[in-house]
Amino acid sequence: MFVWRKRASAVWLAANEAPLREIGGRRLAIISRADRKSAIAEIAGSSRRNLEKICSRFGGTIEKLPRDWLAKFSQAQTTKPIKIGKRLVIYKSVTSKNRSRNNSLLIPAGRAFGMGEHPTTAMSLRLLERCTRFWGAQAACRRRLFKEGSAGSLRSPEPERTLLDLGTGSGILALAAARFGAKRVIAIDDDPVAIATARENARRNKLENIDFRVADVRRWPFPPKIEIITANLFSELLIEILPKLKRAQWLILSGILR
Repeated sequence: MFVWRKRASAVWLAANEAPLREIGGRRLAIISRADRKSAIAEIAGSSRRNLEKICSRFGGTIEKLPRDWLAKFSQAQTTKPIKIGKRLVIYKSVTSKNRSRNNSLLIPAGRAFGMGEHPTTAMSLRLLERCTRFWGAQAACRRRLFKEGSAGSLRSPEPERTLLDLGTGSGILALAAARFGAKRVIAIDDDPVAIATARENARRNKLENIDFRVADVRRWPFPPKIEIITANLFSELLIEILPKLKRAQWLILSGILR
């Protein structure tokens, strides 16, 4: 296995991401951090010759990966947690601080996209945190009224607290929704490896109310009513499924133009 890699400015990436995506498809990864102005573009492949063509056109370097590259990659990643508002902290490894915290998620490096660092994922997480703040407040209010015996105040229907996550990848948005108080979460991806990774992440975080499915979002029958839909997908696909997305009360859309 080989990987082409180039560190570049945001301006360079904006100008070259589309042609890189045409060449690399889902193998293209853009790694960025909030505290750095530059980012790293990577494309992995089994053929060095194909990557040399990319290198001659865009510059950069080619590295041969060891057989245990995934394990070494996981070890090399920073362990600094990612904070999402005041209600969620994402860790990449187990520590004594996060082992039993109800407001944390453990998402180690894996084969599926989404550890909270990519700008599209981070933005979606922050919007999801804002959209779900009322879930906890309304639930607490109902519990208080029930305790006080104000039965008449409970006649209004309780929020559905449902979420549909399209292109779930590692499952990070679905897991975050469960942490934020969702009653039911459906997470879809057309990649069986991604769904397997997401299910493992759910087990790792002891979250059981998420229904992971391998499906094509263009053909999958959407439920007639859903409170929140999150979709971190290619822009072309978002446009194609837009009529189905309109049935949600809240839409959190993000992704990559191509």
